[in-house]
Amino acid sequence: MGSKKSSKARKNDILETLGDFTSKENWDKFFSIRGKDDSFEWYAEWSQLNNPLISLLHSQSLQLLIPGCGNSRLSEHLYDSGFKFITNIDFSKVVISDMLRRNVRHRPGMRWRVMDMTKMQFEDETFDAVIDKGGLDALMEPELGPKLGNQYLSEVKRVLKPGGKFVCLTLGESHVLGLLFSKFRLGWKMSVSAIPLKPSSKSSLQTFMVVVEKELSTLVHQITSLLQNSSLHCNSKQASGLHEALQTENQIRECYSSSSDILYSLEDLQGELTKLSQGRRLQLTLGGEGCSVFSYGAVVLDAEEQSDPFTYHCGVFIVPKTRAREWLFFSEEGQWMVVRSSKAARLIMVFLDTSHTNASMDEIQKDLSPLVKQLAPSENENGAQIPFMMASEGIKERKNVQQVTSSLTGSIVVEDVVYENVDSEVSCIFPSSELVFRRLVFERAANLVQSEALLRDDQLPTKLVGETGRKKTNSSKSRKSGSQRGSGEASKQLTVYHGYLASSYHTGIISGFMLISSYMESVASSGKMVKAVIIGLGAGLLPMFLHGCMPFLEIEAVELDPTIVDIARDHFSFVEDKRLKVHIADGIQFVREAASSEASQILEKSNNSSHTESPSNGNSTTSSAEDVGAAKVDIIIVDVDSSDPSSGMTCPAPDFLDESFFETVKDKLSEHGLFVVNLVSRSQAIKDMVLLRMKKVFTHLFYLQLDEDVNEVHFALKSESCIEDSSFSEASLKLEKLLKFKHPEIGQNIINSTKKIKRLK
Repeated sequence: MGSKKSSKARKNDILETLGDFTSKENWDKFFSIRGKDDSFEWYAEWSQLNNPLISLLHSQSLQLLIPGCGNSRLSEHLYDSGFKFITNIDFSKVVISDMLRRNVRHRPGMRWRVMDMTKMQFEDETFDAVIDKGGLDALMEPELGPKLGNQYLSEVKRVLKPGGKFVCLTLGESHVLGLLFSKFRLGWKMSVSAIPLKPSSKSSLQTFMVVVEKELSTLVHQITSLLQNSSLHCNSKQASGLHEALQTENQIRECYSSSSDILYSLEDLQGELTKLSQGRRLQLTLGGEGCSVFSYGAVVLDAEEQSDPFTYHCGVFIVPKTRAREWLFFSEEGQWMVVRSSKAARLIMVFLDTSHTNASMDEIQKDLSPLVKQLAPSENENGAQIPFMMASEGIKERKNVQQVTSSLTGSIVVEDVVYENVDSEVSCIFPSSELVFRRLVFERAANLVQSEALLRDDQLPTKLVGETGRKKTNSSKSRKSGSQRGSGEASKQLTVYHGYLASSYHTGIISGFMLISSYMESVASSGKMVKAVIIGLGAGLLPMFLHGCMPFLEIEAVELDPTIVDIARDHFSFVEDKRLKVHIADGIQFVREAASSEASQILEKSNNSSHTESPSNGNSTTSSAEDVGAAKVDIIIVDVDSSDPSSGMTCPAPDFLDESFFETVKDKLSEHGLFVVNLVSRSQAIKDMVLLRMKKVFTHLFYLQLDEDVNEVHFALKSESCIEDSSFSEASLKLEKLLKFKHPEIGQNIINSTKKIKRLK
């Protein structure tokens, strides 16, 4: 008894020399004291591990790695059981030398290498199994944090072959399990079991075996619990802690499995993206934590049709902050459209944010390059350069005129821009060396230009005020006539030119007037007014244009946000008169209440007049069909944006597409009335939904698809009788005669658009 007690005391003294389990010097000292023949077994012994391990290792030809081998006899027992391809590593030269001498004769095939397990020097996918006996636990001392353990598990993931297994023998402390479970979520199968205690063992600590199998997939599996009460220590707090950790992790994995928007790290995807997988889409974070200057949000997309001819095996598409919430880049459906147009087998979409504001594009690309190379498929043409693409506006110069914040609309920007290229039509009409356009932009729908106007002054120089190297003028005060442009003494004011429509969808809206051109001609020739309601003022460009080219039109514009009305007046030369009024009101409520009040007024007039004699002829007066028609509106145009462009629909707001609103519009329209909706969506499902709803209310529907644009203009006629397709040409000519332009070339665009209007069956 005395000798045994002395031996136990000696072991405790040796262990106390370790102190820091991650110190190479301490381990060298520890193994020098013990010597090559005095093995030290962490946790379980071979008699406990024999059956569990052998059942996992299905073939004796497997390449096995034992990291942090120490002087344990584990690898020797495996070798003697028939597994001849074993590599042992440890960062202690002392123990590797001892183990080599101990095994060189009896186990000549065993390999021993001095190596840091957190920085392995093996090629990728070298081993069929990695067997860890206490190594991870030693690296995960609470006071040291998870850094070394994280590095080690990353190396394990790297060196394992597909289908390979990582066997981790651990005490199952919560901080160890937290790292172990999270590192092996994506594309790994995991099980947990308990190593039975020896009957004679007085140890209060139980060893658990976590087995992780590498899959070639991005699936998230539930962890399989193989814990049996018979194998657990009856009073084990370890077991209850492990059960709790398993339950929590499986709940997390359940959330992952039910969500299509899991956010992965680059490390999660390590080794998972070497092969293209048709239609795969993964969201992840890139960079940060010392591996790059910036961090990025990104989406990896493998083309849906891998049989298509691709220009690139892998490409990067950078989305600037101002465009990140556009449907095309924000939604899954939009992202697949970008993939198809990019001609890349794999497209990595990278989203910039405010942290990248002061970085140049060269700096961004330099920072991203080593990150995206890790995401390129192995087919990437022997390391061919990965092209960088970017969503661009094609703007040559830009000047911020005003930026305000509205409680209703959010941040609003008025800016003057010079485009790199402009339509040949406008450049021919106004042969200036550079044309300046004023734009109204809502940041909630970033980069979708709400309104755009041409600024004109034929005598002015062509540079924007405030251009670098030019003398800036004082532009702090609002100018109703617009911004300034020029340099030196020649600088004069530019004004919005309301005789030109810069937005093609505005041209499209007016082209639909062809559908009621005969009615409009009849009203105009009788000296009466055609009544129109435009919901959504924007910069006021559409009502101002119509006011100028259709003198028989009486327009009421409805705008919810008074800030927008002020901007239209101050920066886009919007003015009211007896033919053009603006109402600050909710558009839906305006139409609904107007329809209701007019019907009530007509009814009241009818009731009151039925008992009133005319002083002129003595006959009773009743409301006629003509009286009812006079209370109606001939044209209702909906041109409002959606506050949430990520929904897949930028225009209009969803409430304007409710069937109940369509019914209200139909009731408000005159017998020959026209309803116009500007629809902006790249989603075919949304377009189909809008059409279905409109068909339930209106019999005759038409649409105009604008070239190279996402706008579709939908038209609905109230009348049960309808213009025939064969009459479109004649109706188009009537519309052309009704329009009055200073520059006839501008009107030609409208007439050309009438030829593209199609009837919806």
